[in-house]
Amino acid sequence: MADGETIESYVPARLDRMPWSSWHWLIVVSLGATWILDGLEVTLAGAVGGILTRPETLGLTDTGVGATATCYLAGAVVGALLFGYGTDRFGRKKFFFITVAVYLVGTALSAFSWNFWSYAFFRAITGAGIGGEYAAINSAIDELIPARVRGRVDLIINGSYWIGAAMGAAATLILLDPHYFPTWLGWRFAFGIGATLGLIVIFFRRWIPEKITMMMIHGRNPEAEEIVARVERKISGAKMAGITDHGYNEALPTRIRTRTHTPWQEIWDAIVHEYRWRSVLGFVLMSTQAFFYNAIFFTYALVLMRFYSVPEQNVGGYLLPFALGNVLGPLLLGHLFDTIGRKQMITLTYGLAGILLALTGWLFHADVLTAQTQTIAWTIIFFIASAAASSAYLTVSEIFPLEIRALAIAIFYAVGTLAGGVGAPILFGWIIGTGSSTALFAGYLVAAVLMIFGAIVEAWIGVPAERRSLEHVAAPLSSKGL
Repeated sequence: MADGETIESYVPARLDRMPWSSWHWLIVVSLGATWILDGLEVTLAGAVGGILTRPETLGLTDTGVGATATCYLAGAVVGALLFGYGTDRFGRKKFFFITVAVYLVGTALSAFSWNFWSYAFFRAITGAGIGGEYAAINSAIDELIPARVRGRVDLIINGSYWIGAAMGAAATLILLDPHYFPTWLGWRFAFGIGATLGLIVIFFRRWIPEKITMMMIHGRNPEAEEIVARVERKISGAKMAGITDHGYNEALPTRIRTRTHTPWQEIWDAIVHEYRWRSVLGFVLMSTQAFFYNAIFFTYALVLMRFYSVPEQNVGGYLLPFALGNVLGPLLLGHLFDTIGRKQMITLTYGLAGILLALTGWLFHADVLTAQTQTIAWTIIFFIASAAASSAYLTVSEIFPLEIRALAIAIFYAVGTLAGGVGAPILFGWIIGTGSSTALFAGYLVAAVLMIFGAIVEAWIGVPAERRSLEHVAAPLSSKGL
């Protein structure tokens, strides 16, 4: 098909009107497996942070532990931008395998680190692989999941990160216990497990089809139609009749002009000018939740050890309930983002998470908490905050045109993480190193205020995308004038 030719495609409408099926469950499992792996990876890294300060391991300082987390996040930023652009331009399948390979290499090398610089570098490589996954996975959710349940599925898949976190926390109870493994060896096994389990993700990836919207844009609509037809036959056992789902009345054909790629100038104009308020929204939601999460989670072990004298080998036990709260939040609250609405639920979860953190910070500063009650408080906070953070990814993946969907996720993940997340672990690592509960309370207040600010911005300019096709939320760039 020639570049610039106008086509009509029912592919997006057909994907939206499909009944929920075992095929969709395979997609959920396939995409969720990566987040489980990411959760496992980050939890292991967070849990071994205390161990790595010991001289028989790497002998890092508290600030050094925070700095390695910052390197991981910086790598994730680079990976998100690089692989996000590649996913939109060259397709999902190829980059799905590249990003997993980068992750596997980085994690395996982390197990063989010999000093701060080698460990920081290998963590950055690991982060690059995981960062590339953020864009590809969230764009895949939006494309393949029906609009009527897109919000809850997106939140649940992103929340599955914490299933991996729980697994990682449980693993550290054995791997970091000197009764089972010597201190100098157990933490290396922890990263070895992450690399080994990463091979499972490659197996799951075979269920994910190529980026169908990219095929449409590149003039390969017949191939896209055939992929959808195969799925329809698999679901129904016969060719599905009709296009419109009676419960979803926006199933109209998508009209586009074919093109080989989207010019950078057009991408710039869309993000900076045409959708500038949506860009502000995406930046605020991503940066505030990034600071909130990264400030607390990456230094979780240090707080327990420094202020509550929890032995490093026992930290994993305190991470388990924390991870459970993060899993249950999206699972139990996710459907409300499709029924009550995006703006209402995002505003509520962001605001409530900020208020609860401020209250918990005050109790911490008043020295009325124990390691157990502090963990209970964090578990409650992140039951809410997990749904809020996942909704940030949901938002930026829904509100931009299909040609730049993966890149938009990558850009706002990268910019939000740079602005709100990369410096948080090293900053809080330094604060914890001072041993000042007052300084840490001030840091918690900053994180709380940022989340409340995110709630205000969502209430002001949030986009009601629930139960709407993505082409109605943001028309394709290539459909202008048609």
